[in-house]
Amino acid sequence: MSTSKLIDGKAFAEKLRASIAARVAKLKADKGITPGLAVVLVGHDPASEVYVRNKAKQTREAGMESFEFTLPDTVTQELLLAKVAELNADARVHGILVQLPLPKHISEEAVINAIAPEKDVDGFHVINAGKLATGQEGSVPCTPLGCLMLLKDTLGNLSGKHAVIIGRSNIVGKPMAALLLKESCTVTIAHSKTADLQGLVKTADIVVAAVGRPEMVKGDWLKPGATVIDVGINRVPAEDGKTKLVGDVDFQSCQRVAGAITPVPGGVGPMTIACLLENTLRAASRP
Repeated sequence: MSTSKLIDGKAFAEKLRASIAARVAKLKADKGITPGLAVVLVGHDPASEVYVRNKAKQTREAGMESFEFTLPDTVTQELLLAKVAELNADARVHGILVQLPLPKHISEEAVINAIAPEKDVDGFHVINAGKLATGQEGSVPCTPLGCLMLLKDTLGNLSGKHAVIIGRSNIVGKPMAALLLKESCTVTIAHSKTADLQGLVKTADIVVAAVGRPEMVKGDWLKPGATVIDVGINRVPAEDGKTKLVGDVDFQSCQRVAGAITPVPGGVGPMTIACLLENTLRAASRP
């Protein structure tokens, strides 16, 4: 029984971070510019705190400056917007990231769109979303950018391939579709209202699963040899009474059918922070 090629996002991200560190050193030497990334965390969500710590650590390891701000979950929207405005005006800061989700009394849309588009390294600002949708240069959301890098590294030229994206979020699904269209793929976005999802996935050369439902995509859904990118991160009960991380794809059954597949963990996840650093370096390098 054949098994598919494992797409090692952890190894790819390590190489990308090494490349970023070399380019940061060159930018410092040539122009005296040290890229700076500011991360704002509202509240004390343990998972977000770990993620923010990892971002800060990898930012410093790449030779960049890391600015971290933690605000109480009772902070007003007005005060959070004032912090964003302060960072917009700070010449040491080239990238601003406000960790999502935010407390319910704060409008995520208002905060995202208050970030200066040229410092929006998450790629969520409406101007950057519009640039991506119309094929212009702008900041691209980190997770879809990482997925694209893994796909191109695995498959080379993507032109003419049929990609099915399961999930239509502004964070992954929609920008992923725009990136794959730019690579001349034929793109279908599927979602919870899609009729015969299994039949549709069966036609795909590339499957990007970003729907947030544990192990939803089964091996018998896939066209043999398809490339599968699993964006899902779901914590589910394990046999030993603890919990484990699984993706949106049933890895064991899909691995027997796919040509190549990302694991969870160790696939798309490590690419997200690496692409955040890439976006920060690009922001610092703009004239």
